[in-house]
Amino acid sequence: MLPEPLSANSYQPGSNLEPVIFVSNLNHYFGVGGLRKQVLFDINLEIKAGEIVIMTGPSGSGKTTLLTLLGGLRSAQEGSLKILRQQICGVSKRKLTRLRRQIGYIFQAHNLMTFLTAKENVRMSLELHDEYINQDMDAKAIAMLETVGLGERVNYYPENLSGGQKQRVAIARALVSHPKIVLADEPTAALDKKSGRDVVELMQKLAKEQGCTILLVTHDNRILDIADRIIYMEDGILKNDSADMITSRH
Repeated sequence: MLPEPLSANSYQPGSNLEPVIFVSNLNHYFGVGGLRKQVLFDINLEIKAGEIVIMTGPSGSGKTTLLTLLGGLRSAQEGSLKILRQQICGVSKRKLTRLRRQIGYIFQAHNLMTFLTAKENVRMSLELHDEYINQDMDAKAIAMLETVGLGERVNYYPENLSGGQKQRVAIARALVSHPKIVLADEPTAALDKKSGRDVVELMQKLAKEQGCTILLVTHDNRILDIADRIIYMEDGILKNDSADMITSRH
């Protein structure tokens, strides 16, 4: 049985507690029988509270698969996978659902509900958490949208927002409930240089303010400098801090 979810203050950046993400000897396969194919090989990874880690590597190397496993969007098969001290390898779908409520997600396609306004998309994230039921969720959603620079567009529908603005709504939705982990999959891929830079710097600023851990998958070499650490995935094998991938820090 999983332990109770950790309180918002259980992890602090720089603390000596267990890593918020701990992966040991993780293997993953697609298909069954003769079509079974291994896609992740003996993955080992530790990410501490407050770290911003970028994962890069060629397309098809397994980056998104690993991200979905870490986020409880896919069931882990072999090895050890602990998220916020909870072992999730082999747990039930119900327990994975409970875990997902503690994680913020940002995707390339932003995945906004087209029939909801920006405010309603952000509010939807709060509605998953019992602690916000008796609070003014509209006010919290609006405040978060103001933080990401969309205070004048809270009642706009996604079709009336630019790509960069949609991604800002996605960031607001991911961070409004103060998750301890944010997983981002190619959040700048559909954005121009300036919009992409603005989006990741906003993620960086808000995550640092909240003491949040970010794991970001990207092919965008223009944003590598925001990372505390860079890891590299190739052919399902994870390589930590590849020397040729480290960029200068600002």
